[in-house]
Amino acid sequence: MGRSGGGGPAILLVAAVLVAGAAVSNAQLKVGFYSKSCPTAESTVASAVRQFADADSTILPALVRLQFHDCFVKGCDGSVLIKGVGNNAEVNNNKHQGLRGLDVVDSIKQQLESECPGVVSCADIVVLASRDAIAFTGGPSFDVPTGRRDGRTSSLRDADVLPDVKDSIDVLRSKFAANGLDDKDLVLLSSAHTVGTTACFFLQDRLYNFPLAGGGRGADPSIPEAFLSELQSRCAPGDFNTRLPLDRGSEAEFDTSILRNIRNGFAVIASDAALYNATATVGVVDTYSSMLSAFFGPYFRQDFADAMVKMGSVGVLTGAAGEVRKVCSKFN
Repeated sequence: MGRSGGGGPAILLVAAVLVAGAAVSNAQLKVGFYSKSCPTAESTVASAVRQFADADSTILPALVRLQFHDCFVKGCDGSVLIKGVGNNAEVNNNKHQGLRGLDVVDSIKQQLESECPGVVSCADIVVLASRDAIAFTGGPSFDVPTGRRDGRTSSLRDADVLPDVKDSIDVLRSKFAANGLDDKDLVLLSSAHTVGTTACFFLQDRLYNFPLAGGGRGADPSIPEAFLSELQSRCAPGDFNTRLPLDRGSEAEFDTSILRNIRNGFAVIASDAALYNATATVGVVDTYSSMLSAFFGPYFRQDFADAMVKMGSVGVLTGAAGEVRKVCSKFN
């Protein structure tokens, strides 16, 4: 899930969602929130994302990952962007290892401050940049409601709740459900791994230190033998930095290949492989990975866009709550 990124048609009215045990209404989010207060906001974000991508295309999946990491920790409030004193900010948590794109958001914010001072939130920039990144990788183009405000807290331990590559399917489902996201959303949002890469750091345990049923540790026995050899040839023991595609054979194209790889045993990271370990998610993977889905539904691109919009509504601050930061990396 949060491992991709070179470093996954809108719902216009979004209901209240449950976050950290508290009902949070995001009824004030709407498509075109800045149409009068900052008409160039969305086009400025898109142009900047395109410019950064022209220099380094790996920034696109990284920006999608950035939204996931922001929204899953106390909601989509830009808290992951804060650079704290003493490495105690959310971004310093090991769960955010390899997180990129913060400089892109900072650059966009600086430009928007010159166009519309104090208007566009950093939280909205994260969501808009992620949306544009998806489109620029060949994914769906879709509207996202805006109007988020920036949070005023960012704590290292808050990020402990992020899904982990080693989480079981039950733990993954539980963490998504805590954010108002169901099994279908879990599969769809994991499908963002159709583009981007992961570091061998995230494969070491699966390839060499997996707990075996008979005792001891070794390679995950669910990995097909030929694929295991392939992965171990790319990621030697102790190699934390080499990168390899999350979607074997189709890493540069936004498509359902990632789901077919998961179905066929070629998931690279354990959390993707886990999607085929529970009846609730196996059915979703099978449905979208079917060749007939493109013709008769369910329609992957449409539903993926809807899931992104749904995730972008988690725990948002609106109205007078929070603030609109002047600089995304620090509170006002």
